[in-house]
Amino acid sequence: MNKNFKIILAFVYMLSFGILLYFIFHYLDFKDFKDLNDYSYIRDKSEILLDFKDKKLFLFIFLFFIFSIIWVLFLGFASPLAIMSGFIFGKWYGTIISLFSFTIGCTLLYILAKFYLKNFIEKKLGLKIAKYKNFFNKNEFFYFMIFRIVGGAGTPFAFQNILPVIFDMKLKNYFYSTFLGLIPTIFIVNSLGEGIEKIIQNNEQLNYLNFISDPAIYWPITCFIILLITSFFVKKKLFKE
Repeated sequence: MNKNFKIILAFVYMLSFGILLYFIFHYLDFKDFKDLNDYSYIRDKSEILLDFKDKKLFLFIFLFFIFSIIWVLFLGFASPLAIMSGFIFGKWYGTIISLFSFTIGCTLLYILAKFYLKNFIEKKLGLKIAKYKNFFNKNEFFYFMIFRIVGGAGTPFAFQNILPVIFDMKLKNYFYSTFLGLIPTIFIVNSLGEGIEKIIQNNEQLNYLNFISDPAIYWPITCFIILLITSFFVKKKLFKE
């Protein structure tokens, strides 16, 4: 593609990123988080979202879906939105909505990284992971899916999304391995979001002991810890030098 198109695309990307940040900071007034033990501000904001969802369900799902794609594409991480989707839609529907939207967002980010940053990424990281290239290319779908399942073996989510650029991973394999590999983590985080919603709706003040001891909270956290431990051993086993 010609240079002018790349410049225009980069400008649109940065403009959209700025608009996204504006709406985030415009909607949330962080000064109102003055009392971390008080749920009233979070409850008031969540009730606005839940009321809109109840009145215009399909429109809300569509807007959240598009927003999630844009969020992952521009910001590169997804945990806050995964918690929010569980908070708003519950763990089952939230998992489905966030899974599809995150996968699309990750894929678009991969395409952009491959388009703009391939040479830069290869220059910075090529030598460090060249030893993994033949290993990865033996079955890129399987290994990247496992890589996603174990949370990138400790690799930040944004970095996971662009790392396959070095291996020139096929787009189809990237999409489906990302989709399948994200299921465990997204379900766990959505479950945590659902648990947080129930506690906020049923309590006026935050009691840390009751919060942690609630099954809706400690089970997702326990599963997440198990996933982290598993990722450590998988990294040692499959991604060792």
